[in-house]
Amino acid sequence: MVFKRRDRRPIGRIVLEALWPRGGWARAARYVQLRVNRLPDPPDRIARGIFAGVLTTFTPFYGFHFFTAALIAWIMRGNILAAILSTFFGNPLTYVPIGVIAMKTGYWLLGLEADKDHGSIGKKFVKAGQDLWDNFIAIFTPDKTDWSHLKIFYDEVFFPYMVGGILPGLIAGTIAYYVSLPLITAFQNRRKGAIKAKLAELKKKKAREAK
Repeated sequence: MVFKRRDRRPIGRIVLEALWPRGGWARAARYVQLRVNRLPDPPDRIARGIFAGVLTTFTPFYGFHFFTAALIAWIMRGNILAAILSTFFGNPLTYVPIGVIAMKTGYWLLGLEADKDHGSIGKKFVKAGQDLWDNFIAIFTPDKTDWSHLKIFYDEVFFPYMVGGILPGLIAGTIAYYVSLPLITAFQNRRKGAIKAKLAELKKKKAREAK
């Protein structure tokens, strides 16, 4: 295959690079910034895409952030690729504080209190996953399905996270929009100026050669 990697990476290395990319997160952030700046679209459309991407990172739809960001950007008529690239805002360094903020905000908005009888969030994740697996096996066996742990997970983790992520997501997305808009505008204007200067220099060169 044309795009197949020549060096086959072991699973451990793949996981490590997902948590800490080669060159560090600063270099990865710089790469994303350059890609966003070079997108061929008006600055306001790109900034709306960035808003969508940052907002998406505050949702609990892990594994579907690309699709969610693309959908929000499409609804807002923003740049879809900018939205997908901006989901980089959610990464192993930021997911924990984002999750804590979203959960605390959700519990506050919904007037809920943490139920310690059902265990920690980690245990709720594990038990919900076990419910899914056990109920899948029950399709092929006489065992009865039991969704109790999955319901607890939805009521005490997923729904509060989803509700609580909206407000901080809107705030973070709005900040990202207003910060990125003038920066992208300045970059594009500078780039247009450089292209015009090169074209003018080429015209002068051709005029000199024609004499």
